[in-house]
Amino acid sequence: MPAEPVKFAYWVPNVSGGLVTSTIEQRTDWGYEYNRELAVLAENNGFDYALSQVRYMASYGAEYQHESTGFSLALLLATERLKVIAAVHPGLWHPGVLAKFGATADHLSNGRFAVNVVSGWFKGEFTALGEPWLEHDERYRRSEEFIRALRAAWTEDRAGLAGDFYRLRDFSLKPKPLNTPGRPHPEIFQGGNSTAARAMAGRVSDWYFSNGRDHDGIVEQIADVRRAAALAGRRPPKFGLNGFLIARDTEAEARDTLREIVAKADSEAVEGFGAAVRQAGRSTADGKGMWQDSAFEDLVQYNDGFRTGLIGTPEQIAERIVAHKRLGVDLLLLGFLHYHEEVEYFGRRVLPLVRELEAALPDTTGSVPARV
Repeated sequence: MPAEPVKFAYWVPNVSGGLVTSTIEQRTDWGYEYNRELAVLAENNGFDYALSQVRYMASYGAEYQHESTGFSLALLLATERLKVIAAVHPGLWHPGVLAKFGATADHLSNGRFAVNVVSGWFKGEFTALGEPWLEHDERYRRSEEFIRALRAAWTEDRAGLAGDFYRLRDFSLKPKPLNTPGRPHPEIFQGGNSTAARAMAGRVSDWYFSNGRDHDGIVEQIADVRRAAALAGRRPPKFGLNGFLIARDTEAEARDTLREIVAKADSEAVEGFGAAVRQAGRSTADGKGMWQDSAFEDLVQYNDGFRTGLIGTPEQIAERIVAHKRLGVDLLLLGFLHYHEEVEYFGRRVLPLVRELEAALPDTTGSVPARV
């Protein structure tokens, strides 16, 4: 059976400042009208998913932000096929309450709601809201319990859970979300590069998001997650990879754009973000937390998106996307400088080349090829 085509998602710019912390012109907007038009444009240019970001307070170049779950529902109602993933924080949501919201959103969108469980890197948000900030691995232990509770509420008639962080007692959720072949409940995504995040993904998640990575990083993470899933006796989650895409007619144009982005970086915001995220991951025992090896240039794009290497001509980018697919990447989560123009350019110039290259691939699902 041939492998499924690689899927594409985009970061919803529901947060001001765009997807790079730079003073370079970004023809993008965090408001609803812009994002409504973008969602329609994206689903008509090959995108399967959109991921709404979650920020609760002004920080690091993100002065304004729309709340992720409400914004996701609005985008679902404005589209016909696009699946929208709402990012949420355990510790600020109760899983039973989110389960109720998710079931409603799923019915209103005919089964297109999904959730991304974010264990948290921004200590300042939690302390500003008067909520406790847990040690790194405890945050992932809480997230795992959150997902178990969420799935139980969505699939069991009377859900029960006696956890360290959450409790469900004979909880009956009606209506349940839509249950369709291959999708018994809304898809559950998670991120995180640490050992704790990889193990959690193998045990409970449907999808695992990685920050931008090189060949060795991708191979290592996929192997770790698959190993954790095997130990748990379950099918491994699918793998999503973050990437910032700069497609231009010539490689020189694309490289010049990248150089300008970095040259015009908002140094104060980048360094503040770097300090915040590094302290969040520094508590990991083995040094594998997110952003631990990120240079200044990497942090100009919040999730190390430049490292994925999607910078160049349509042909170069298509080849790299398919090379990532051959490593085991199921989805590319993309950011852009000028969303409307570049999403349309992607659908017209890049995506057809990706599909051509995929069609020529041998059926070697799961194999690891030469380096990308």
